[in-house]
Amino acid sequence: MATKEQMLRLKFIEEFLRRRKDKGASFEELNDYLTRKYEDKDIEEEKLKFTKRTFLRDKATISEVFGIEILYRRSTNTYAIASDEIDGEQENVFDNLLLVEAYREVKGRKDVMFFEQRKSRGLHWLNGLVHAITHQKIIALNYTKFWEGIPYKKTVEPYALKEFRNRWYLLANEWDGKDFFLKTFGLDRISDLEISGSSFKRENIEVGEIFMNSFGIISADEQKPEEIVLSFDAEQGQYIKTLPMHHSQSVLIDNDEEYRIQLTLVPTYDFEREVLSHGERVKIISPQSFREHLFDEVKNMLKNYKK
Repeated sequence: MATKEQMLRLKFIEEFLRRRKDKGASFEELNDYLTRKYEDKDIEEEKLKFTKRTFLRDKATISEVFGIEILYRRSTNTYAIASDEIDGEQENVFDNLLLVEAYREVKGRKDVMFFEQRKSRGLHWLNGLVHAITHQKIIALNYTKFWEGIPYKKTVEPYALKEFRNRWYLLANEWDGKDFFLKTFGLDRISDLEISGSSFKRENIEVGEIFMNSFGIISADEQKPEEIVLSFDAEQGQYIKTLPMHHSQSVLIDNDEEYRIQLTLVPTYDFEREVLSHGERVKIISPQSFREHLFDEVKNMLKNYKK
């Protein structure tokens, strides 16, 4: 198992090379950077050793585990990330390494790091589900719907896991002998999970493509995506700029008065809630149908605030 120092080193290497972009960095520059970072962390001197051989092993590990290729450029004797290929999931893995390390340094103090208290349960199922997905094993579980409160026995073919708003969901096919249909199951509502010895033949589908035009956990169900234009005040726009609402987000206006974006997606229920959460600081420019739909939604909401 990788040590704390090894995990940090992988993150620091990736962090430094990404910051250097096309310029890249020599081994000596990487070594100097790591030395400074390690000194900041007060890591013992004997653990600071970073040889060329160590770096080459780290380089191979970063490629194998995280899918990030680091190229050597002989003409400049530098190393650089092949392309800006890291995606959100890989970025989260690296960030979580630093989060774990920061938590360790806190040493139990509860007045330093304040975590979000609204955390869903069910994360203890993650390892078993990852195993079932990668080995294409049928699983049985009890699932309780919020609006019923009664656990139902389900036998499903697991395909993927998806996160949304601090909750994790299992995407699985509940086979009825006729049709393939990917359903979502909240991990916090699963109990009595069992991984069977039976395997299933995975359908030739790309789960990522199913949610390509969606926001959240509701799939688009082959609906045609729409071009949605939203306008935020300049201050709120800074939040939308640093945490985009959707991968399709493109900027139309960015000045001292307005931050306007265009999104291409299917406006599912999850997306409607997201837009409404910005209150008076967002305006729906287009399409008119979406604007009118949320206008009716707001009118119905106002009924709950009447005396």
